[in-house]
Amino acid sequence: MSDFQKVVVVGGGVLGSQIAFQSAYCGLDSYILETEKSVDIAKNRIEALRFRYLEAIDFMKRGGPCIKGLTGLQKQKCTNEDLEEYKQRVEDACRNIKITCNYEEACRNADLVIEAVTENPKVKIAVYKKLANYLEEKTILATNSSTLVPSIFAKYTGRPEKYLALHFANEIWLSNTTEVMGHEGTDEKYIDKGVEFAERINMIPLRVLKECRGYILNSMLQPFLTSAAELWAKGIADPKVIDKTWKLATRSPKGPFEIIDIVGLKTVHSIKSISPKSKDPNSIDYKVIKKFEKMIDEGKLGVPSGEGFYKYNQKKIFIPIYFKV
Repeated sequence: MSDFQKVVVVGGGVLGSQIAFQSAYCGLDSYILETEKSVDIAKNRIEALRFRYLEAIDFMKRGGPCIKGLTGLQKQKCTNEDLEEYKQRVEDACRNIKITCNYEEACRNADLVIEAVTENPKVKIAVYKKLANYLEEKTILATNSSTLVPSIFAKYTGRPEKYLALHFANEIWLSNTTEVMGHEGTDEKYIDKGVEFAERINMIPLRVLKECRGYILNSMLQPFLTSAAELWAKGIADPKVIDKTWKLATRSPKGPFEIIDIVGLKTVHSIKSISPKSKDPNSIDYKVIKKFEKMIDEGKLGVPSGEGFYKYNQKKIFIPIYFKV
């Protein structure tokens, strides 16, 4: 039996809600720890994920290949009985996820707590300091940060040896990877536990051998998105033309601004704001930040709000082109 029975995700944002839903889908007791003002938003995200998971199952029913995040890593072919079981698991997950603002309730008997709050060091530190008052001795603590390394926060956790990074890609039931990265003080056995958890929820664990801002995925993705944003900020081309250029020339299913919409403009803005040049009015980083801030002020947050660089049907699943039938 797996050591993981109860999982808590702190923050029910785009990825936090997905991690919680995937954990519940895989049979774990799953909690989202949220602020009072964000509870309803988290509930709406869970309901939206229900539709997207069911659409993915329907896609497999129509003859599409097995989606490993839903079927398990070894599954090669799905029967009708399998598909009905997956549908029931989606309904069970939606019904069984607990959303709470109570730290004591959430942390009680938790095997793993994953921090998935905004990419703001001050916010994360405040969360870790509060969690330290409630976590039990056995609890492993992880961050889902996409750019910030665990050594920045280890001393605030009260359990640096049990603290590591578990970074998930967006749409985790489709892009079912988990980057597993410790810091110098992480006990190796908890790195192994991180790998075990990833496999338990149908993810492919990717070991990051030493700390690296951006990990593997974002170390490649961020320069790509930055280049696109700079072309836009300089007035070289508009986002749709930039996306069209990339997709036609490389045969990629999505352009950079479509990816930014999926990640969410607030997240991209937070990451860009870390740059020291973001405060210099003469820098391109500053111009990019201001372009993003204008869209955020207009409520154009990307897929999470239904509009960013493009408009979206919130219940539509975003399956890459090579998955479409």
